[in-house]
Amino acid sequence: MSVRKRTWTTPKGEEKSAWVVDYFDGAGKRHLKTFRLKKEADSFSATASVEVREGVHVADSASVTIEAAGKLWLASARAAGLERATVEDYERHVRLHINPHIGAMKLPALTIAKVRAFEDALRTADRSSAMTKKVLVSLGTLIADAQERGLVARNVVRDMKGRRGSGEKRQEQRLKGRLKVGVDIPTREEVKALLGALSGRWRPLLLTAVFCGLRASELRGLRWKDVDLQKGLIRVHQRADRFNDIGRPKSLSGERAVPAPPMVLNALREWKLACPKRLTNKVNEDGEKIEVLDLVFPNGLGKVEQLNNILRRGLHPTWIAAGVTVETGEIDKKGQPVLAPRYSGMHALRHFYASWCINRKEDGGLGLPPKIVQERMGHSTIALTMDRYSHLFPKDDDADEMAAAERAFMA
Repeated sequence: MSVRKRTWTTPKGEEKSAWVVDYFDGAGKRHLKTFRLKKEADSFSATASVEVREGVHVADSASVTIEAAGKLWLASARAAGLERATVEDYERHVRLHINPHIGAMKLPALTIAKVRAFEDALRTADRSSAMTKKVLVSLGTLIADAQERGLVARNVVRDMKGRRGSGEKRQEQRLKGRLKVGVDIPTREEVKALLGALSGRWRPLLLTAVFCGLRASELRGLRWKDVDLQKGLIRVHQRADRFNDIGRPKSLSGERAVPAPPMVLNALREWKLACPKRLTNKVNEDGEKIEVLDLVFPNGLGKVEQLNNILRRGLHPTWIAAGVTVETGEIDKKGQPVLAPRYSGMHALRHFYASWCINRKEDGGLGLPPKIVQERMGHSTIALTMDRYSHLFPKDDDADEMAAAERAFMA
C-alpha cells in the first residue's frame, strides 16, 4: 500500500495536485483512492492496511450509498416482523433526517467527523435533542445491518458512541433533572381532586391508571380475561400500539400481575355490565354474528380505543373539572382565560402510581421496596426504576447518628 502525490494540469492551464492511496484489497484487486490532504491519505492508508489484513475491508466501489443501505435495512426490519410502529419510526428517520443530509454518501466514506457534522446539521435544522439521539441510534443500526452484509467494515456511529456515551448520558440527565412532584408527578391532593371529578366511561379507566400504574398502551390492550375480580389482580399480557395493533409488552418484565385496590375492582365490576362488546366474524345457530366482551376499555364498537380520545375526551376534561389547570395565555369569546390541564399525558398518572408505591404508609403510600416497585411498574431493570425514582424513596433521619458520632470524635 503506497501513498503518493499526483500532479496534473487542467485544460485551463491550472496546476493541481492530490494525494493517492494505491492498494490491493483482500481479493487482490487494485484500488486507487484520492484525497485532498496528505494526512487524510495517511489516515486512510493506516486504517485500510489493518482492514485488508483482517479481511474486513470494503472498497467504495464494492459498497453502496447510505440511502441504498437504508432501503435494505428497512426491508430487513419488515421481514423480521418488527412492530408496525417501530418500522414506521425507522422509515421516518431515514426519509426525513438521514437521506436529506447524508443519503448520497457511500458507506465507507462516512467518518466520525462526518457523523458529528451530521449531528450538528440536525440541531441546526431545529431537531430536538431527543429526536437527534433517536436518529443517530437508527443510523447506527442501519450501518450495523450493512456491516453484516459486507458493505462496510466499521460502524463509525457505534465507535463514536463508545467514546462519548457515559459523559453524554450524564449531561442529558443533568439537563433533564429529576422528576418533580407538582411538575412531572401529580400531588396527592391533585389526584384526590381528579378522583372526585371522575365520571362516566372514563372513571374505571383512569382509576386503573392511577392505582395500578399501567401504561396507556397496556390499558388500551387490556382484556377482561386478564382481570381477576375475585383475586383482585390485573395481569398484563399485551398492549396496543399507536396503530391499534395488538402485540406483546415492550419487554419480558412488562408481563406482570398487578394487585388492584377495592375502589378499582368495584368500578370495573360496574363497568363490565356496560362495557361495549366487539362484533366478531363468528355466527351463532341463527346465522347472526356473535358479540364478544373482549377489551376492558374499548371504543363504542368494542375495538381498541385511540389514545387521543382518552386524552381529549377523558383525561384532559377531568383534570380541568378538578381544577388542576394552567393558563394558556389565550382568551375565549366570553373574555375568560383558556385553561389547559397541568398534566397533559397519561404517563403522569403512572409516575404518581410509582410515588404511591414508594411513599411511606404513614404518608398514605404503600412503602414498597425498590425491587417490588420495579415489578409493579414492569421495568426491565432495577437500574431503570432507581434512575427515575430513587429520590422519592424515604431517607433515614441520620441527625441523631451524626450527633453521636460528633460527640464520640470530640471526647
